[in-house]
Amino acid sequence: MHLEIHGLTDADAPTLVLASGLGGVASFWQPQLSALLPHYRVVTYDQRGTGRSAATLPDAYSMADMAAELAAVLAQRDITRYDIIGHALGGLIGLQLALDFPARVGRVVVINGWLSLNAHTRRCFEVRQDLLRHAGVEAFVRAQPLFLYPAEWLAQHETRMVEEDAQHIAHFQGQHNLLRRLHALMACDFSQQAAHIRQPILAIASRDDLLVPYSCSARLAAALPHGHLIEMPWGGHAMSVTDADHLNDLLLRWLKQTASVPATVS
Repeated sequence: MHLEIHGLTDADAPTLVLASGLGGVASFWQPQLSALLPHYRVVTYDQRGTGRSAATLPDAYSMADMAAELAAVLAQRDITRYDIIGHALGGLIGLQLALDFPARVGRVVVINGWLSLNAHTRRCFEVRQDLLRHAGVEAFVRAQPLFLYPAEWLAQHETRMVEEDAQHIAHFQGQHNLLRRLHALMACDFSQQAAHIRQPILAIASRDDLLVPYSCSARLAAALPHGHLIEMPWGGHAMSVTDADHLNDLLLRWLKQTASVPATVS
């Protein structure tokens, strides 16, 4: 997988791994880098089958596969101890890593994620699947911002949305890969495993998220032994873009105030 290391160069520097959502590409985190880089060694990556990480995903692709792939590529770069900030799917990758590689993961931030798939979110995903299968890539891409951003913000950024639509169409990960990744996401359920996650976990939710009801983050935090919840009043599903400064402040404050779990966790 294509992986990039930014910020502090000291091998002992605290390391943050940023994991994107269904889009999968590292560029999603651009609004966070300037805030994080003075304090951390920051790792971004294009997930397998997306962006610069070309691959054809297998039919039985799973969240465990996504976590194992990330752990392996990090280990290849001698990065074996890190915190994870993940958006939606990326947050679930973080939870899976905390379960499968507990000695490597210190803390996890899950932005607009969930314990198990909510019926409303399932409906949204099924609509998006139908758009891709029956209306094509362009229709899928054009509909995507409706699930990510508040309506007023979208109206104010129409020119940007048109430009991003063209970019996303030109670099689309492919129907096969997207459906495999979406299936893995929809099948992921931590209901029976949450009690075994010993790391501090921060669930951040936006109260106006159209795709994932904010109550999903509350349910996730409540199910974790060391779960914490922060709610943002506005920003939509992608508040890391729409309200980046606020989110960045929350991330830095929580990371500063919350101790990482010891590396000997089991």
